Amino acid sequence: MCVNEPDVIQLDVDPVRFGQSFVGSEAFKALFQEGMELIEETAAYLDGQGREESRNLPRQESLVYASESMRLTTRLMQIASWLLLQRAVAEGEISSDQAQLEKNRVRLNSTDSATTITEYEALPARLRELMGLATRLHARILHLERLIAEAGLPPRSSAPNPVATQLGMLQRAFGATE
Repeated sequence: MCVNEPDVIQLDVDPVRFGQSFVGSEAFKALFQEGMELIEETAAYLDGQGREESRNLPRQESLVYASESMRLTTRLMQIASWLLLQRAVAEGEISSDQAQLEKNRVRLNSTDSATTITEYEALPARLRELMGLATRLHARILHLERLIAEAGLPPRSSAPNPVATQLGMLQRAFGATE
């Protein structure tokens, strides 16, 4: 049996929304694991080696360290909240409407730093590394959040499928070929 192109083209079918399917995927599970591991690593660092390193810093650098570690902690708490909320939706523990209400309480926002390059470079290397990892993870999650939010929007009025339109015109002009 030969499949004609018009048989394959489906009209009036909405595309799969990435955001909706992502939270139930293996990729989301990996992202969740990555986020939680980063939170654990950061907590262990700030409670152990980081505390020791901050004590050895001069006063100004110590203030910058305190500031940046608070900013890092805040960012990671936002990430954890978002990840846990998405997992709860994926596992059916809460509805997406409930998740939206929760999202309004804890916003994923960018926390710009007033730290100069010189101050940043004076921070311990491990803190800078954790800050970079958290910033990259935060950016990925902001992107995913936009995709998920787009999935919740009403579907756009779909324009006619240009390929199907052209095939229809050819069939009318030359008759159906079978």
